[in-house]
Amino acid sequence: MEKKIFLYEYYHYDDMKFPPTSEIRKLRKKMDITQSELASRSGISQSTIAKVERGTISAGYETVVKLFETLEDICRSGEKDKIAADVASKGVVTIQCTEKVRAASELMRTTGYSQLPVMKGDVSVGSISERSILDLVRQGKTMEEMGEMNIARVMEDSFPVVNDNTPMENVTSLMSNCNAVLVARKGKIMGVITNADMLKLI
Repeated sequence: MEKKIFLYEYYHYDDMKFPPTSEIRKLRKKMDITQSELASRSGISQSTIAKVERGTISAGYETVVKLFETLEDICRSGEKDKIAADVASKGVVTIQCTEKVRAASELMRTTGYSQLPVMKGDVSVGSISERSILDLVRQGKTMEEMGEMNIARVMEDSFPVVNDNTPMENVTSLMSNCNAVLVARKGKIMGVITNADMLKLI
């Protein structure tokens, strides 16, 4: 119960009393909420929140109200809504599209993954899996032929990419049509959500 009411110790709408904006960071940390999450929930940009917390800008009244109201709403709910960053496995294992299928097969064997995102530099351009390789073998390709082929020739569609602050309910919808979802922060892939990760939420 204490967690759900602690914000009331700080401000009251009736007399318009608010704590210093420096308290926003303390409250956010206490509730284990990232700046990205607060930005997504409040509609205030992450860069603005960062500047407010550092005290490098003087936040307007509406901004302060919105941030404290958002923190209050999250506090009332009892727990924060999970976002993609909360669930994603970090350290994504990828392979470049210029590599041979043999390299992908070896990487899957040594890491234990049955599928890999295929990249061109830092951009996701496709995917490759044990199933897709075996399907081509069943169509008449020999293992030796497959091993020497460039991944770009046999890769399938790339996994969907979502921002790290995407609500998990949106990710769940995407997972009904694919085996994995890549998670990006500021345009750079930082994690992946698979069916195994989804099962951890049960």
